[in-house]
Amino acid sequence: MGLSRPSLAVHPFRATWYQVPWWRWAIRAVAAVVAAVVILTVVTFVQVWWVGREDHRPASDTLVVLGASQYDGRPSAVFAARLDHALELYRQGVAPNVITIGGKQPGDRYTEAEAGAAYLRRRGVPADRVIVVPEGSDTLGSLTAVAGVMNTRHWRSTVLVTDPPHSLRSRTMARDLGLDATTSPVTRGPAVHGFDTKARYIIREGIGYRWYQLFHRASPPSATTRAV
Repeated sequence: MGLSRPSLAVHPFRATWYQVPWWRWAIRAVAAVVAAVVILTVVTFVQVWWVGREDHRPASDTLVVLGASQYDGRPSAVFAARLDHALELYRQGVAPNVITIGGKQPGDRYTEAEAGAAYLRRRGVPADRVIVVPEGSDTLGSLTAVAGVMNTRHWRSTVLVTDPPHSLRSRTMARDLGLDATTSPVTRGPAVHGFDTKARYIIREGIGYRWYQLFHRASPPSATTRAV
């Protein structure tokens, strides 16, 4: 009769599986934590990517264009892409009003909201259909100001216009503020070109999204994306 080989299978329900030194338990605990972090990280990045692919444009009270860099009244390429997309939605009749948002950096003559509004007016949007909300140095601050303006006008529904990776975080914030918000992300512009750009943006927005979920505060600097 041949000798039987020892079984290499792990049997967690055997008493001997639990009778191990403390340091093995420590290794198991660390491995479980690492696995959980990896899984949560992957799920987060997939969520950011997935929502960024969705384009919802129901009939709404207003469009909200998330601000980005501007240079002495001239929107950056990233900001211009958002404004062009909002202009397309406005012309399609998705909403009769457009809200531009965003404050300014020290030394700037114009706010992001003012630069965005001027851009839309030059392209045919009536001045009384563009509402300027020149407040906020981050997404949460700007959307908080927008919620106040919309409440005073008895508006509830909005389509947020921003870059694809930014859609999940901005939509979550807007809904937490009581708005009936959907997103229609841009399909053109520097923010959607190049694998490296998309990957960096998704990573940063993933960090920002989880940060907001944990603390309900604006994102740390590592989660911001500079406009081009």
